[in-house]
Amino acid sequence: MTTTDPRLYDVILGPVITEKATNASEYNKVLFKVRGDATKPQIKEAVEKLFDVKVKSVNTLIRKGKVRRFRGKRGQLSDVKRAFVTLEEGHRIDVATGL
Repeated sequence: MTTTDPRLYDVILGPVITEKATNASEYNKVLFKVRGDATKPQIKEAVEKLFDVKVKSVNTLIRKGKVRRFRGKRGQLSDVKRAFVTLEEGHRIDVATGL
């Protein structure tokens, strides 16, 4: 049994399961929520070691938090960093199984 570095679990917070992410899975792409200070090489290393796959590329985006009102008070949702991870041909990740 191999042990994984616990810091890898700090980089990837979880998969994003939306309609857009499901459609992207047809093109060998997986969408993850990642830490705000995570870099592309860190994300690539974490995905390769946690899921035992080969990563082709990593694209990141930061979704800005929306302004919401609750009981008459204004609030701000947190910004979220996401990573589109493109896998090499023949590699797959089933996000339904979880980390």
